[in-house]
Formats: sequence, C-alpha cells, structure tokens
Amino acid sequence: MTANPVLVDVTRGTMVESRHRGALAVLDAKGRVAEQSGDIDQTIYPRSAIKPLQTILLVESGAADRFGLSDEHLTLASASHNGEPMHVERVSAWLANLGLSAADLECGKQMPLHAPSAEALVKAGEAPTAVHNNCSGKHSGFLSVSVHMGWPTKGYTRPDHPVQQALLKLFEDLADASLAGGPRGTDGCGIPVFGYTLRQMALALARLADPSGLPTSRAEACRRIQAAIPKNPLLIAGTGRWDSAVLTAVGRDLVVKGGAEGVHAAALPAKGIGIALKIDDGAGRASQIALGNVLKRHGALTDEQISTLSAQLVQPLKNWAGTHVGDVKPAF
Repeated sequence: MTANPVLVDVTRGTMVESRHRGALAVLDAKGRVAEQSGDIDQTIYPRSAIKPLQTILLVESGAADRFGLSDEHLTLASASHNGEPMHVERVSAWLANLGLSAADLECGKQMPLHAPSAEALVKAGEAPTAVHNNCSGKHSGFLSVSVHMGWPTKGYTRPDHPVQQALLKLFEDLADASLAGGPRGTDGCGIPVFGYTLRQMALALARLADPSGLPTSRAEACRRIQAAIPKNPLLIAGTGRWDSAVLTAVGRDLVVKGGAEGVHAAALPAKGIGIALKIDDGAGRASQIALGNVLKRHGALTDEQISTLSAQLVQPLKNWAGTHVGDVKPAF
C-alpha cells in the first residue's frame, strides 16, 4: 500500500518533530472530484463528522415540524457539544416536550467536556446524566423520530431498530452506494457505525451543500440544516472548540463538523462542495488544521476571517511558561 501523504507538520524550534499523514476528498454533488490527497477510496468510520447528515432524517420524517423544533434543536441534533448549561438546558427541555427524560437516552452518562461546567457540577454535588453526553442532542433527534413514527423508544441504538435502518438507507442514497457487507462497529455513544469511503462521505456532504438534485422533501431538509448550524455556532460544539470558532467567524454558508479519530467534514453551500478527511493516526489536532486550510484553498474564508482564525489555521504550541515553542501547521 502507498502511504497517505503528510498533511500536517508539528514543529518545535527549527525542526519538524512529528508528522500526521492522512487523506482528503473534495467533491461536488455530481461526484466530480475538485481536490483529493491520498487514498480517497479507503474505508473509514465517519463517526460524529456526519451528524449534520443524520439530522436530515429528523426534518424529512416530519418529526421536527410536529414537535416544533427550531434551528437550535437542529444544531443540537448535529452537535458534539460540551455539556455546558446552554446545551443541557435545551436538550432537557426538548426531551420533556417529547414526554421523555434523560433516562430514555441510550448514549450513556458523561462528564461535561467543558472543564468549568464539569467543575460546577462537582461543586454542586451533582452527578452527570446522559443529557451531559456530547451526543445527547443527536439521540434526542433519534427519539423524536421514533416517537413521531410510532417506533419503540427503547433500543433505538440497536442496528435493527427502524431509526438506524432508516439512517443507513439515507446514507446509501446520499452517496449512491450499497453499504451492505461493509465494516460495522459501535460508536462511543452506542449507535452503530458503518464503513464509508472518503469519496462517498464527501459526495454525501456535497449533496447537503447542493441538494438541488435531491427529492423535494430531502432538499428542503438539507437547506434547513445548512441555515441552522451557522446561526448557532456555540451549540454545535461549545466554548473554546474549533468548530464553534470557525462557524462564529464565518457566520453563514458553511457547515463544519469534527468526529473522533481524526475525522473532519464540511459542506460549503456557496460552492456546492463537500469535504471529508481522515488523519491516519486519529489526531484531532491535525484534522482541524488540515480542514481549515482546505477551507482556505476553496475560498470559504475571507482575508479578514483568515486573520481572525489565525490560531485555528496554524495552532501555536506553548510550553508551561507560555512561551511559543512551535506550531501545528499544514504540510502542503
């Protein structure tokens, strides 16, 4: 096998100390490749980077309209959030509107990713619940679909549950692919994960960006998600997070979403393209830098935004004394 190219360098002083290899694919909605690096036909687990695509089912099914879900809810359904009060309060209210509670979530309990929120929970003598889980918004979306469709709310994370079967069919349709017989696993939040190539993933994201060739109801769902996420940048991740910083700076015509193990994704409605990348060693610090610079190359960032996002496009490394000692930066 030919090794994937180095996408990101980590420097210290005058030397490159570490290198992160990976692959990336940029496609339009017709499957034409606008950019590729490395093996874009390798199969990966897309992890949480495809949450905005999963949210299509929430809208297309009619569940979002039935339960009066707003742009904030659609963003939380697409989120890997910090578990800050702004996330927890909204998800808790959403579940109550369904007649459900944290006990109905199957994502597991998790301390907030946001350190001050975690510290506040400990000081209050409270234990985390499943609502604090970074995936609780996505799971609330699955429960919303299940309630709306009359499907069981128990066991909604099982591969044979109707909501997971519907999601699998959605991803096959978006990528013109059959996923039968491919790799299978279980995500950190308990839902099934499936093998998707970077080419397939980028095509699906391109169709989120440019849904003009999709059926009317699906196209409308994509447009609602496109509009919702940039309006609510702190709900997609949270304070201090890369995705939120980029969306705050850009403000429109951009969806970005990271996932575990060095996966990152973007949809650019103004350009009609989707971007999918995977860092071979699973380093999130590298996937962020790589994606940021793909966004630059494809005109998703203005000069002013590039200046604002300087620390997100080249991450400075500092020692414990606060001295700038190196950088995480693109190798291409």
